[in-house]
Amino acid sequence: MTTEQELSTSFIPALYKPAALLPIARHKASLLYLVEKYPVTIVVGQTGSGKTTQLPQYLDQAGWCEDGKLIAVTQPRRVAATTVATRVAEEMRCKVGEAVGYSIRFEDLTSAETRVKFLTDGMLLREALVDPLLSRYSVIMVDEAHERSLSTDVLLGILKKIRKKRPELRIIISSATLQAEDFLRFFAGDEYHPDADPAELGGSIGRIISLEGRMYPVDTLFLESAAEDYVERAVKTVFDIHTQESEGDILVFLTGREEIDRAIQLISERAADLHPKSPSLVPLPLYAGLTTEQQMYVFEPTSENSRKVIVSTNIAEASVTIDGIVYVIDCGFAKLRAYNPSTGIETLTAVPISKASATQRAGRAGRTRPGKCFRLYTEQTYEQLPEATIPEIQRSNLAPIVMHLKALGIDNIVRFDFLTSPPAELVIRAFELLFSLGAVDDYAKLTKPLGMRMAELAVDPMMAKVLLAAPTFNCLSEMLSIAAMVSLQGTVWVQSHDNKKAAESHRRKFAVEEGDHLTYLNVYQAFVTKGKKDSKWCREHLLNYRAMQRAVSIRGQLKRYLERFGIQIDETLSRQQTVDTSRQPEQIQRCLTTGYFAHAAKMQPDGTFKTVSGGLTLHAHPSSLMFNRKADWVIFHEIMQTGDKTYIRDITKIEKNYLLEYAPEYYKVT
Repeated sequence: MTTEQELSTSFIPALYKPAALLPIARHKASLLYLVEKYPVTIVVGQTGSGKTTQLPQYLDQAGWCEDGKLIAVTQPRRVAATTVATRVAEEMRCKVGEAVGYSIRFEDLTSAETRVKFLTDGMLLREALVDPLLSRYSVIMVDEAHERSLSTDVLLGILKKIRKKRPELRIIISSATLQAEDFLRFFAGDEYHPDADPAELGGSIGRIISLEGRMYPVDTLFLESAAEDYVERAVKTVFDIHTQESEGDILVFLTGREEIDRAIQLISERAADLHPKSPSLVPLPLYAGLTTEQQMYVFEPTSENSRKVIVSTNIAEASVTIDGIVYVIDCGFAKLRAYNPSTGIETLTAVPISKASATQRAGRAGRTRPGKCFRLYTEQTYEQLPEATIPEIQRSNLAPIVMHLKALGIDNIVRFDFLTSPPAELVIRAFELLFSLGAVDDYAKLTKPLGMRMAELAVDPMMAKVLLAAPTFNCLSEMLSIAAMVSLQGTVWVQSHDNKKAAESHRRKFAVEEGDHLTYLNVYQAFVTKGKKDSKWCREHLLNYRAMQRAVSIRGQLKRYLERFGIQIDETLSRQQTVDTSRQPEQIQRCLTTGYFAHAAKMQPDGTFKTVSGGLTLHAHPSSLMFNRKADWVIFHEIMQTGDKTYIRDITKIEKNYLLEYAPEYYKVT
């Protein structure tokens, strides 16, 4: 055996580039100087410049965590918070939860020794409920602020207020685009001088620093004529690249889980027809509903003689950096929230992306070497795209945010300093919903205890109301299980492509006449009694074992919240025998109506549903039990738009009189 061979087997290639090679390294001294000298630092850098992973470490080394203080780094997405924390913990040679930890909704991996904490901006807002000045933190870094998520915008407003009371607090805003001056203008206020020398724009408040990322050139290719079906076209393009281009991984942007699952299935099926000697294709999904472990597969180095194809939502656009991507396929769409104040319904709809997003997506291909971006639309279409995406605060249901601001003691929502003001119509609508839920009173003040408690629960206002109403309906234990199951966002069942019939019959085993919520309750109870210790039982019933474990943990956390309010939860099974169980489903249906009355619909003779205002035609989602079932009135949890159809998911039958009984302000009989 030659020594050369021994050498290659005893060495393994490094997973990561040494931090010294990242573009941010040569800016270390100036970054630390700016943070020391100015309250606000705006860092502009491409995704991948190392700002998220390195800057917190520089700050830690420079002593910003002395005296027991922490550094917070917020992310607009859960995926980013967990993956970045994992990465930084590796670099700092500790386990996640020790010096480096993360906190996302229903999952907290931090400890007394945590110094650098990654969290979603929503979680930092929750912490402000307990500690209004966020006094534990010496530095707060708001990462990916250009995404302008709802929570990011509110957090920026809160930080601007906190800064007046805590001049020693350091705020770092990081952004991948040209919005830096907007952020600086926002924080500097009167000190902002648009005609000043660029280096002095922010007066004594702050500075902008740019870390240009190392970008290799990316060739952008457009389609000559529009694609009929972009999922089909994306898959075809994957195989064209695989058979005609040199090595390198592929990143495909689609809009949501259904499309991603379909694409992965198509790739797997067609990959079977490849020449046995040709390199293999490894398709991997990436979207918010995956467990942390499933998300981590994407970052594993590609094994020899194979090519990774990562099929992702816009998560991979800015939040996470995946090394080895050389080819990007961009479908040109993304799912965005759109709230319609006249129907009071929020939909997730696939809409054309902005030019800024298209550029950001293409840039993912030029990280390690020159790359190519295949846009599944024409150049003419590209020219017509909007420059930037509309901030979420201008197109969302603001009820959760209004409730949260009120709980933080900010009573005058209209005068709150937003980066972009929300439309008056959305604010009025939020108050109407909160009033009808009983969370605010005639004077628009949070009610005590209901409104305050609703704000503290980590679920949306409608579900919060349901949980807090449950004791009066004697079904709190059941509602906790249902709330935990609903928060899994449709990941309860394992998708079985090969045998849809079998999947259907397994689901029917748990099915309950009343609809999806009670079916979830059945699934949960069966899991806790039979499947918890037995992942095989879950596999046999096509249940997602990991998702179900998560439901158990979420339920435990919701239960702890309620116990903190002094609400007793009777979990004894003996209670089941004393209560007349024939009335139990009705109690749950009534209880659900107290929160979800605004999401009510009436079934039409053709099997579709119409909203109460009669404006919107809705279809039961194929995953729902009410698909092809008869009902008169129903309430539903969420709405999604796919193509030209609007689907409702998580549906339960109710009686019309429940609506009048529990929401008399909202519904008047005419």
